[in-house]
Amino acid sequence: MTVRTAGEESRSGVVAAGHPLSAEAGAAVLRDGGNAVDAALAAMLTSFAAEPLLTGLGAGGYMLVVPPDGEPQLLDFFVEAAGRGADHSRRAELVPVSVSFGDAVQVFNAGAASVGTYGMPHGICEAAERFGRMPLAELVEPAAALARAGVPLNPEQAYIVEILEGICRLTPEVEAIFAPGGRLLGEGDAIVQPELAATLELLADEGSRPFYDGEIAAAATALLDAHGGLLTRADLAAYKTVAREPVRVAYRGREVLSNPPPSAGGTLIAYALALLEREGVGAGGASLSGGAAGSGAAGGPTSAQFVAAMGAAQDERTPAFLDGLDEPGFLDRFLAARLGSTTHVAVLDGDGGACSVTCSNGEGAGIVVPGTGIHLNNMLGEQDLNPLGFHRYSPGRRLPSMMAPTVVLRDGRPELVLGSAGSNRIRSAILQTIVAVVDHGLDVEAAVRAPRLHFEDGIVYAEPGADTEALEADGHTIARFRALNLFFGGVQAVARDARSGALSGGGDPRRGGAAVVA
Repeated sequence: MTVRTAGEESRSGVVAAGHPLSAEAGAAVLRDGGNAVDAALAAMLTSFAAEPLLTGLGAGGYMLVVPPDGEPQLLDFFVEAAGRGADHSRRAELVPVSVSFGDAVQVFNAGAASVGTYGMPHGICEAAERFGRMPLAELVEPAAALARAGVPLNPEQAYIVEILEGICRLTPEVEAIFAPGGRLLGEGDAIVQPELAATLELLADEGSRPFYDGEIAAAATALLDAHGGLLTRADLAAYKTVAREPVRVAYRGREVLSNPPPSAGGTLIAYALALLEREGVGAGGASLSGGAAGSGAAGGPTSAQFVAAMGAAQDERTPAFLDGLDEPGFLDRFLAARLGSTTHVAVLDGDGGACSVTCSNGEGAGIVVPGTGIHLNNMLGEQDLNPLGFHRYSPGRRLPSMMAPTVVLRDGRPELVLGSAGSNRIRSAILQTIVAVVDHGLDVEAAVRAPRLHFEDGIVYAEPGADTEALEADGHTIARFRALNLFFGGVQAVARDARSGALSGGGDPRRGGAAVVA
């Protein structure tokens, strides 16, 4: 959706999110005097009602905060591997579900055994306490009202329900939400979640305790135990939000901040940007240009250079890389040795603060906790998070997500705030958006809408309009999509012009995103 502009006198801020209602909820908080974190939380809470298959209280995420005065900080409340004290011999089989994106098919896994330790309730409360200006109850109220009244499915959300039909019908409880009476909901039909509304109000009243050491924790673990899941009361009791120092990399006179280990995405984005910064020279002195594409124009990297940087980053995602992510000092060692269904909210506030938060429920496990409306995550069944095999990580290990909330600083101030959904495509979507703004000078909305490439397993996936001529000349296999597609992620981004201070934003049309200047 095209960003709504405001007059010159408007200085409250700008929000981009995966649904118009989410973006408007965040903008309303900015108008009422909230800061970037307040707005991000309001938008995120609203997304539980408006984007219910992509996120929710059974999910996890990351929030990158850049205060107007203070050091940037990354809050990690992502999903952990479950199984403390569980009888692993009783673990159920994962339930495979094939999902077609029209021009590509991906298999996801659902069911009780796919559920990891959720972090969302803890992360929400921690962020509000550390950085928020407004009471959590005020941020929750509009989201709860929408969940209770129902939100009509827009075309993008209806498409997500359609392609995830196998998950939406997996159990009677999830079917009651997405296919009541046996009919799968479609465009214009309202997703009504009164139990979720009550659970959101419980979060506002009692904080995260009921979700980790109370009645909701008891209900979730009892349900999963009965169906062969691994999540235990011990897993939930041990869960904590972790504050981390963001990964930092220089790029074209800016500093890019992103998600550090044990997440994988921010590290790989930093590595790819550093390769591009070295003017087309990859690891070991090899040219990134790949021959036919040349050495790249002054206006930015060529498609071949970009694909080569993505390929170099992907090649580093080895078993040693994944195992090492959880080790102290891994990031510095990694970069020094080489360089010598998800939703996102991006916010800039009028005081100069920034917040970038990416949350994911995967596609959902098809398991809803009775009486709560909480659709649990399927992160233990996500191939992208478990590339070396399922149930390999020990209980308590944060899964190595590609999610990478990112902020680009110019002269120490946030210039571009962004992030994306899209599993393995997250890093390529974020990388291309940064290059489009910084190297090619596109405004943020045009950068978000620009056609994308993604390189994986020797194949270049391409949207219409993406430059593939040099890649074809170099012998790359091209998988062409017929239109822009959510396969390539869902970037939500906001920007502040370094000279004029004007605010702008871009909501990704691939995900029905929207941006609102408050």
